[in-house]
Amino acid sequence: MPYYKKLGNIPSKRHVQFRQPDGSLYHEELISTRGFSGIQSLLYHVHPPTGLCKLLHSKKVELVYEEQDALHHRHLRTAKVTSKGDAIDSRVPLMANGDVCISIACPTLPMSYWYRFGNGDELIFIHEGTGILESQFGIVRYGPGDYLVIPTGVLWRILPDENPQRMLVIEANSHIEPPARYLNRYGQFLEHSPYNERDLGLPEELITYDEKGEFEVRVKTGDFLCSYLYQYHPLDVVGWDGYLYPYRFNIEDFEPIVGRIHQPPPVHQTFESAGFVVCSFVPRLFDFHPLAIPAPYNHSNIDSDEVLYYVRGNFMSRKGIEEASITLHPRGLPHGPHPGMYEGAIGKQKTDELAVMIDTFRPLRLTKQALLLEDSEYLYSWMI
Repeated sequence: MPYYKKLGNIPSKRHVQFRQPDGSLYHEELISTRGFSGIQSLLYHVHPPTGLCKLLHSKKVELVYEEQDALHHRHLRTAKVTSKGDAIDSRVPLMANGDVCISIACPTLPMSYWYRFGNGDELIFIHEGTGILESQFGIVRYGPGDYLVIPTGVLWRILPDENPQRMLVIEANSHIEPPARYLNRYGQFLEHSPYNERDLGLPEELITYDEKGEFEVRVKTGDFLCSYLYQYHPLDVVGWDGYLYPYRFNIEDFEPIVGRIHQPPPVHQTFESAGFVVCSFVPRLFDFHPLAIPAPYNHSNIDSDEVLYYVRGNFMSRKGIEEASITLHPRGLPHGPHPGMYEGAIGKQKTDELAVMIDTFRPLRLTKQALLLEDSEYLYSWMI
């Protein structure tokens, strides 16, 4: 995160005595990235965060991929997904590589446990639904259009409200951050960046639980999901400060960059990671050169696979796409507007589309669950 945040009660200096009302010490915990050289936060617990009392179970989580076949464009109609369970159990993995796993989730239940993803950061896009992201850093309330950025090491759970929920989930094996070109050397957003600090929703309402009992925490590292019981409530933090914490950013707050001629996808970039980037396509004015063609030109992805998640609106370069559709345009094959859309875009003044794009730098493989959602005729949709 690009700036400092403090919540609750903390001592005047780091790593010094900080005593509870009964005279005992609060228990300091450092959560840091890149060893001790990345962003970090210091948390102060009523009880040691290490009080493990039982290892419940450990299971291997493996993705089952489709048999590799001829390369072709894909279209998944994920509106068909009606998964049940909580925000973790309801995930349906659709595609992955060594850097990222992309899933859809439609949770119907609150999480009865807390969860930590140990491989990297997570990015959850809220297509539908409202609720609470609860962590030891406090509460982040979410709603439609929110990106929830959850750094590795954060202990969290999602408590959805009683309304339909639909989420696009991105699990990374690295950190997910604002693009470096949007930040100055001090970590502040630059003037030309399409969003800034004011647009971010930070944790609030830090509630301290001083409870003894059995509290389940599930941790995913590598391909294993482990379940533990702790003897004290994990949200016993009285205060914290630092640069590492979960936050939200709403796609509607992304300010589009437009030009006289068609702008390439990097102008829509919202986040970056070691193995992929995330872009936001939002309602915007079209190009204003007198001879401009607003629809995107045909292009070949030489070094990346392109995934588009369609949220709502009129998708100016696509036919046969619906809300919650996902298209995958793999490297090695050119793609572009569907027939009639290129010429048909001339003279149009604006677009009202909302979509999330994920470009990966290594090839993606579809899971067998994804095949159940596939529009098998999509690869022929460019025929005239």
